Amino acid sequence: MSDPILQLRDFVDMPAGPIVLAAGASLEEELASGPHRHARGQLFGSLRGLLSVGLENGMWIVPAIHAVWLPPHTLHSGRSHGPYNGWSVYVAEAACADLPQQACTIRISGLLREAVLRACSWAPDSLEPLGTARSHVAALILEEIRSLPVEPFGLPLPRDPRLQRIAQALIADPADDRDLQRWADWAGVSSRTLSRRFVLETGFNFTAWRQRARLMRSLEMLAAGMPVTAIALDLGYSTASAFIGLFRRSFGETPAAYRARL
Repeated sequence: MSDPILQLRDFVDMPAGPIVLAAGASLEEELASGPHRHARGQLFGSLRGLLSVGLENGMWIVPAIHAVWLPPHTLHSGRSHGPYNGWSVYVAEAACADLPQQACTIRISGLLREAVLRACSWAPDSLEPLGTARSHVAALILEEIRSLPVEPFGLPLPRDPRLQRIAQALIADPADDRDLQRWADWAGVSSRTLSRRFVLETGFNFTAWRQRARLMRSLEMLAAGMPVTAIALDLGYSTASAFIGLFRRSFGETPAAYRARL
């Protein structure tokens, strides 16, 4: 299946062209791209599932309710966890002067999502300037990037391949309740090394990282309208109150309050 996002890559380093280029894709397989950079700024996200984003300071897991903003010429890589369903917007370098100057994530508003999806319906192979109606949509996208609150990157991934294997398994099944020793045995690493390197490479101890992974997935499930109790049980919590308590300590509000803000 042809990927419209890949089709745009012939244009993202050209100084000419419209202020915004956008494309979306829904694939039956994972999407992965190695380290690269381009002259345009980039805003991208998924409609479903988690993304891994590699930057020079590490790897990060980003849920579907956030979008990633990369200023022009930022070295990055990326992959989806499972089949890819997402979008990407490329912003002309000249239009990025008053947009965030550091890579960051922003909370996706309903307005931004709809504007991006509209832009993704435009032909991806034209370098003609945008007409009046499309210019309004492009200006709206830029204003949303400029004004929406910046969020901390969701979850750092370890660099050690053995630890990455564990992390990927936990992302695929956050409810897996194997303890540290069993995970260490599974990955062929000592429990002491696993414990020490998780802190060194992610800033979280193993237990805290696993809790954070579950919380990242819970954000998506809340946005999809799942009941709080069902989320808690699906993610391996013994009770809904245990999940609610951890969520409140991590994000400063209950899951229900967070969903109401969405």
